Amino acid sequence: MKLTNLLTSAAVALGLAAGAAMADTTKVGFVYVGPVGDGGWTYEHDQGRKAVEAEFGDQVETVYVENVAEGPDAERVMTQMALEGADLIFTTSFGYMDPTINVAKKFPNVKFEHATGYKRADNVSTYSARFYEGRAVQGTIAGHMTESNIIGYIGSYPIPEVIRGINSAYLHAKKVNPDVQFKIVWAFTWFDPAKEADAAKVLIEQGADVILQHTDSTAPQAAAQAAGNVITFGQASDMSEYAPKPRVSSIIDDWAPYYIARTRAVMDGTWESADTWDGIGAGMVGIGEISDAVPADVKAAALAIKDAQADGSYHAFTGPINKQDGSAWLAEGETADDGTLAGMNFYVEGIEGDIPQ
Repeated sequence: MKLTNLLTSAAVALGLAAGAAMADTTKVGFVYVGPVGDGGWTYEHDQGRKAVEAEFGDQVETVYVENVAEGPDAERVMTQMALEGADLIFTTSFGYMDPTINVAKKFPNVKFEHATGYKRADNVSTYSARFYEGRAVQGTIAGHMTESNIIGYIGSYPIPEVIRGINSAYLHAKKVNPDVQFKIVWAFTWFDPAKEADAAKVLIEQGADVILQHTDSTAPQAAAQAAGNVITFGQASDMSEYAPKPRVSSIIDDWAPYYIARTRAVMDGTWESADTWDGIGAGMVGIGEISDAVPADVKAAALAIKDAQADGSYHAFTGPINKQDGSAWLAEGETADDGTLAGMNFYVEGIEGDIPQ
């Protein structure tokens, strides 16, 4: 009996210890719009998740669901994560904004972080990167290197984030090449390799010898490679498998420091709802290596734009800039305020075509 009691007591102690250990583990969930192997947007978010695991070891448990459609399915996935004990959930696409807010109301003790949106609550933060700073670098290279003077741009959805990128790339291409023309194809998807490849092919058929993209797969890179004398830029991740050409540089989203910091804040009880919008200077936006396919003087000009944005001495939207209809937007030397940029719903002067509604 004594031995049995001892064994029972030991089992209870072990169970309590295990329960305490489980209670001390912070569970972090990630909801992804594409597959982790997309080579772009979702891939980089998942690199951030892995960085959280590497930083905190067995203090954290991470879970993720990939290929989650924006809409009701996203709400279902978030709800399930919360029910399964997630302490912190990162929802990593613009279209998850309302589902995030809806689920957060039902789980006030769970912290939510929504990427690229603008709606917050006591337990919902928002975060994004100033991708338009990277577009200024890309536009500088594109304007110098195009021979046809036609630059193609694959847009995902006509939201402010994407429109900002188009405007920034155009302004900086135009600055170094007054004859440049932008052609824009809207794919209405974040990740669909077939649609993205078709969009690239259409632009190339229209004479574009430079392709920029705000979609997530490497399909436009492959289409450009097959076409021959076309250059591209990696989107969200380096896409360096296509370097030195067609991919001549890239915008790299580095979410790891942010994910680590926000996870730590949940763990130590200091998490508060906030909005974060960082760029090149803070390291959230990286510029991938500019390949040797880019002439040295063009590379130097691009890096100068990068460095000036990083140290705050230059803003990508500095006047004089007019809106597409010719009306004045920014006067000489005036810079855009964050409120206007966050809600940008217009093209700048010189871009042809309408923004889809």
